[in-house]
Amino acid sequence: MSSAIETVVSDLRAIFALRLHSVVVYGRHALGPAPGAPVHTLARVTELGMADLEACARRARGWQRNDVAVPILMAQDEFARALDAFPMEFGAILAGYRVVFGPDPFEGLSVQPSDLRRACEVEARGYLIHLREGFIESGGEPSAVARLVSASAPALRTLLLNLARLDGMSEASSSEYATARLGATHGRSMAAVVALLENHVSSTDAARSFSDYVAAAEALVAYVDHWTART
Repeated sequence: MSSAIETVVSDLRAIFALRLHSVVVYGRHALGPAPGAPVHTLARVTELGMADLEACARRARGWQRNDVAVPILMAQDEFARALDAFPMEFGAILAGYRVVFGPDPFEGLSVQPSDLRRACEVEARGYLIHLREGFIESGGEPSAVARLVSASAPALRTLLLNLARLDGMSEASSSEYATARLGATHGRSMAAVVALLENHVSSTDAARSFSDYVAAAEALVAYVDHWTART
């Protein structure tokens, strides 16, 4: 373990003692050292009270100085019971984590496809609404539309990656997924999306292609709305 991770584990053991069940590292550091990236941890404890939060708060500045994000603290089966509420966020943790203290707290856990589908639909519909509202607010002014498209690209990339997980294509990039799943039926709009995601779009092209981005968002909404598990 890195010294930063060792420090977090040591601090949590001092605070919770025998109540500390396990600690995992997730995110980029789960695969090994990732210089420049904050360390993300999650701790499962048997009991969590206000005094514990206060003890953690006293150590927060030290963690932050060492590029350690504030640990997620969850009591008993709280993580398992929250999987249906946070299928994307907690699913991402399940997809890549490393146990650094205690037994594996996630053994046997998985995200239900129906929960992930519902979360993807919320995300897709929100993205489409955002595009429509943003265009109206821009007054149709090309430079403002281009800024809207650029600012919305990270949300689109995240949506596509989550849909890829839903379809069992978690190894695919956002561009690969867009092409594979919807390229045949929505070629023009998906081509515009791929160009945007791969940073091959000028400000002028982004404004001119706005209708394609909206069409792509509509296609994604329709896809996830009618999604069924593939056998």
